[in-house]
Amino acid sequence: MQPENIQTQTATTYDEGLRSYFVRVYNVMGLGLFITGLMAWFSSQSETMIGALYALHQNPLMAFIVMFSPMIITAFAFNPITMRKLSVQTLTLIFLAFSAYFGWLLSSLFLVYTAESIARVFFITSATFLAMSLWGYTTKKDLSSMGSFLMMGALGLMIAIVVNIFMQSPMMHFVISAAGVLIFTLMIAYDTQNIKATYNAGY
Repeated sequence: MQPENIQTQTATTYDEGLRSYFVRVYNVMGLGLFITGLMAWFSSQSETMIGALYALHQNPLMAFIVMFSPMIITAFAFNPITMRKLSVQTLTLIFLAFSAYFGWLLSSLFLVYTAESIARVFFITSATFLAMSLWGYTTKKDLSSMGSFLMMGALGLMIAIVVNIFMQSPMMHFVISAAGVLIFTLMIAYDTQNIKATYNAGY
C-alpha cells in the first residue's frame, strides 16, 4: 500500500473515531439535559417538591448552600483527579443524578416565566452552545491557555455574586450577568477542545 493511501486511511479512521467519541459524549449530555428539563417540569407541578425548595430558601444559610451547590458538586465530582479515579459508568451515574438535582433547582422558573419564554431561551442557548462547540472542535488555535483565565473568572464571578447579595446593586447585577455569559460561553469552546484532546491522548 502506498504511503499516501496509508495516511489517508489513518486520517479517515481518526476522523471516524473522533466523531463517534463526540457522539457518545453528546448523547450523555443530551440525556442529562432531558432529565434536567423533565425534573424541572415535574417538580413545578408538585407542591411537595416546590414547597421543599422554598423551605430551603427561607433559611439564609441553606439558601446560600443551595445557590452554590451546583458549582461545589462540579468542582468535587468532576475535577481531573476524581475523574481519573472513577469509572465511566460511575461518573455517568453521578452526572445523571446531578442533572436531576439541577432540574429540581430550576423548577421555580416554570412558576415565574411562561413556557414560551423558557423555550425561546432554551433554543437561543442551544444555538450558542452549538456555535461555540463547533468553533472549539474546528479551530487550530490552542485554547488551553484560556483554562486558568476562565477558572479565575468563574471564581471571581462567585465572589461578585456573594458581594451583590448584600449590595443589591442593579448595575453590578448586569455586569455579573454579562461576565457570566462571556465566561461560560468561552468555556464551551475550551471544554470541547479538551474533549478532543482527551480522545487524542488515548488514540
